[in-house]
Amino acid sequence: MGRDTSRPYIVAGMPMYNEEETIGTVVTRTLRHVDAVICVDDGSSDASARIAEACGATVIRHRVNRGYGGALKTLFLHARELDVDALVVLDSDGQHESEDIPAMLEPILNGEADFTIGSRFVEGGGGTDMPAYRRLGIKVITAASNLSSDLGIKDTQSGFRAFSKMALDRLRFDAEGMELSLEMLEDAQEKQLNVVEVPTIIRYDVPKGSNFTAVSHGFTVLTWALLSLSQKKPLLVLGLPGFGLLATSAAMGMRATQDLTLQLDALIGDGISAVWIGLLGLALMATGLVLQSAQRFLKHLLVREFGLD
Repeated sequence: MGRDTSRPYIVAGMPMYNEEETIGTVVTRTLRHVDAVICVDDGSSDASARIAEACGATVIRHRVNRGYGGALKTLFLHARELDVDALVVLDSDGQHESEDIPAMLEPILNGEADFTIGSRFVEGGGGTDMPAYRRLGIKVITAASNLSSDLGIKDTQSGFRAFSKMALDRLRFDAEGMELSLEMLEDAQEKQLNVVEVPTIIRYDVPKGSNFTAVSHGFTVLTWALLSLSQKKPLLVLGLPGFGLLATSAAMGMRATQDLTLQLDALIGDGISAVWIGLLGLALMATGLVLQSAQRFLKHLLVREFGLD
């Protein structure tokens, strides 16, 4: 049966790695809003691929785990081969609400955007019981990213994204890991693609990786953001910290000099006191000896000359 060319052909893509607990539900719910679902099985060791296929998804398998960026490269390649009109990407662990897919696609289908991001931090968006460390990490990464670009995206780490046909054709990225989220935004800016944030709710009450994994991913992305920022704005990244270090060094030097001066003053003051106290003691001793000698001399003189005792 051929494709209906009278309406846009919409495909959902999901990177998938050991998600057998959630993938069936996510695929089933997503198929209500799109024409097809593609799951990239990124080297899973469980039944994720079989469950996804049983629920109606097309599964593309990676023999080894390549990472989030590697999975998205495969999704983009396959979407271009299918000549889709729009691709929406969401997580396979159930964090993203499939009911938000129409809202994600609306700006693209209306020609208002080339690239949409499901945002937790615009009006109407949010996260159910988002851990404080994740919120802080996302804010720091987003701030670093926005310093190097003019996009002003509030949620650079959302994996809930949709792309127009033009975005699929133009976007290129090299990263295999989570840092792809920032590289994609930078490439979108360079290609002058219109990026729009759409409010969405992201769930944190679903099975997910360990906190250590989340922190390590966040550190990797932040490192990438800082490296990118240093390349684009070296004076900001290196000049200001350098000036700060120089000012700190000068302050520390002045403090050390002041402390040394005080120590020298104390040392010299104590030395002077010791000298004059010692001299005073010697003077008193000398005076005592002189007077004692004079006293004996006078007594001897009086006895010898005048017979006085």
